[in-house]
Amino acid sequence: MDHRQACARVGVSDDTGWRWVRESGGMIPSLAEPSGRYLSLAEREEISRGLAAGLRQVEIARLLGRHRSTIKREIDRNHVVRERRGAHSRGRAPAPSGPPRPGRRVDARRARQDAYRAGPAQAKADARARRPKPTKFSGHPELVDQVQARLTKRWSPEQITHDLREQFPDRPEMQVSHETIYQELYVQGRGSLRRELHQCLRTHRAVRRPRAFTARSNRTYITPEIMISERPAEAADRAVPGHWEGDLILGAENASAIATLVERATRFVLLVHLPARHDAETVRDAMIPTITALPEALRRSLAWDQGSEMARHHEISVAANLPIYFCDPHSPWQRGSNENTNGLLRQYLPKKTDLSIHSQRQLDAIARSLNTRPRQTLGWMTPSKAFANAVALTG
Repeated sequence: MDHRQACARVGVSDDTGWRWVRESGGMIPSLAEPSGRYLSLAEREEISRGLAAGLRQVEIARLLGRHRSTIKREIDRNHVVRERRGAHSRGRAPAPSGPPRPGRRVDARRARQDAYRAGPAQAKADARARRPKPTKFSGHPELVDQVQARLTKRWSPEQITHDLREQFPDRPEMQVSHETIYQELYVQGRGSLRRELHQCLRTHRAVRRPRAFTARSNRTYITPEIMISERPAEAADRAVPGHWEGDLILGAENASAIATLVERATRFVLLVHLPARHDAETVRDAMIPTITALPEALRRSLAWDQGSEMARHHEISVAANLPIYFCDPHSPWQRGSNENTNGLLRQYLPKKTDLSIHSQRQLDAIARSLNTRPRQTLGWMTPSKAFANAVALTG
């Protein structure tokens, strides 16, 4: 029976069969060529022999056809750590403290090389390669409960990470990165967090996928003097409050809509009820009372997409004493805060649903929920608090 037949009999590939042969000592691979991405047992035996013979790491690397850093990492990771016997019991003075001297670093490196053995090194490498590895959530039900409670409040993983760090500063086991939370939700089979909690994320996604950008159509009725390039420069750096961004979010078949307003400096959100229609006249009539309820000092400008719903923008501008500017076509980043907020709102107002069923009171509750979330861009202050500070300064 040849090698291929033997592999077919036990149900493994040819490469796996050859690896088994090499690792069992039945065949020594060519040392001039690397055996693969990972070091094999045979290569580890050559490293051990080379160190015992007094070869330098660079010489062993050349012999194996590996990079010298591969050999160094292998020795550092997989040498056998031996317990040092107490120097005091033999009457020796303790090792001097302070920064290590060059000679002491050389001694430590030599000790690692002397403690390297192929068999234990292979065992350590195999143990490290086992999958799946336990996650930060494994065996920590309290951490699971804390994260799940915040996810159900529609907090983002990054907000959860910061809040746990603030609440449990002296308990590392209760701190977790936002990436670990995403992995726990996205990777199948982990199971520590409830699978359906991905619905609490802003995107509702159960897996990662690239974002798609929606193109906007150009509107020829907009004149050059009201383009966003003419907006006051003070709006760009967000240092001065009172500059707003706005847009519509649409419901099923574009039959219903809600107007959204976001203040650039504080990320404070206002939602405008459009119960029946969202044409220019309806948007005008709904926007004017919402904007005029704001302090006049916080009505510096409004940036809007080039949608036909703002065809009566001049009337809004005069009635509310608010200059209105329009973004360039296909440039959603010019209203970045509003685009981000509209994405957050989809957690509460899903796509392809009837938005007209939501009353103004319900929209105010949704806005309140967003405005009381801590935001990283505000130094983890809430938009409500930042907006209140802005009102106090202008009042």
